[in-house]
Amino acid sequence: MKRIRYTKFTGDLSSSFGLEDLMQALSDFLLDSGFNDPYSQFQEMNDQTLDNLREAIKQALESGDLLDEESQEKFDQLNADQVEELVDQIIQKMQDQNFINAEFPEEQRQGQQGDGNAEARFEVTDKGMDFLGYKALRELLGPLGKSNMGRHDTRHEASGVETNGSSKLYEFGDTLNLDLTATLSSVFAREGIATAVEGEENAPLNIEYSDLYVQQADYTSSCATVVLLDCSHSMILYGEDRFTPAKRVAMALAHLIRTQYPGDTLNVVLFHDSAEEIPISQLSRVKVGPHYTNTREGLRMAQRILARQTKDMKQIVMITDGKPSALTLPDGRIYKNAFGLDPLVIEETLQEVSRCKRSSIMINTFMLASDFTLVQFVQKVSAMCRGKAYFTTPETLGNYLLMDFMSRRMKTIH
Repeated sequence: MKRIRYTKFTGDLSSSFGLEDLMQALSDFLLDSGFNDPYSQFQEMNDQTLDNLREAIKQALESGDLLDEESQEKFDQLNADQVEELVDQIIQKMQDQNFINAEFPEEQRQGQQGDGNAEARFEVTDKGMDFLGYKALRELLGPLGKSNMGRHDTRHEASGVETNGSSKLYEFGDTLNLDLTATLSSVFAREGIATAVEGEENAPLNIEYSDLYVQQADYTSSCATVVLLDCSHSMILYGEDRFTPAKRVAMALAHLIRTQYPGDTLNVVLFHDSAEEIPISQLSRVKVGPHYTNTREGLRMAQRILARQTKDMKQIVMITDGKPSALTLPDGRIYKNAFGLDPLVIEETLQEVSRCKRSSIMINTFMLASDFTLVQFVQKVSAMCRGKAYFTTPETLGNYLLMDFMSRRMKTIH
């Protein structure tokens, strides 16, 4: 029988790995969507309580992927109390470095004895979400090789600071980004090389308004994007979690826009029986909801958001796996029909697509299912809005969506 000798723990294992590595190891737990994956190490921890976080950290430490060999040996020699102390230290560091915020029940904050039913909870901070988005972006774009992630190019040109090698005569209103070579060449062509009087070193150079040339730059447009995310119950049915990959893609897109396209905006709208807008920072806490798919209400909310934007380009990125099966009636009641393509639901949804077209809003649809009738509906939506339809899987969703966003086929602004 193996004998284990416990000694007094003097090292600081909580500092033997980076919190970024821990956040990555816990990403499946932190982004749980309500899908009970039998192969997940966090399958029984589907709620963001501090007790579940402690258990998830223990499992990450025990997995052997987080610690180096020497630290892992030290960890294996800890007794139960020492492990609990170590986990508490790690959680405190996660709070100190602003990866999570802990939320304690009111009676615990006031030092009172509670009824035992209220549990301490935590939430991932904006910094934590941004880090997870960065990691998701690297994972999604890594296999594709180097990507030239500039801004959204168009065929138009304007004077600016990012030059493309050409120049033009200065016109009132242009950014005064002088092309010195072209400007001086114009002066010398008119005045001759000996423009200074012999013997006068500080003789003025006679530059006229017509001599001024400015550098040309590619005109870069801005884009307002609304991610329309289906969170109906079908996104975790049929033995597959489709919602967590969709959340990862939304987070990666948010990080991409913040770092590479600072002039762009991104909003997230969830749609199910109805629809609501959520901040990006709340994505980690979102789980699948009711069973029906109110695509029309999601499109209506996305249009209201885009109507407030003053961007050159406006688009809706819709991620879904189901056909429209619900409709908000004028009196506020929800009409539902999950059997087949209901003519009323389809007609009202397509009318909303037409309104998007009249508002010059492109709809790009990423479909996580391949039902024949659903394919027909998506193709009709794409044709009406000059958008694109991608029939993909949770594994390839991110690659398709991010590369479509960066390559941006809609390049001409009228």
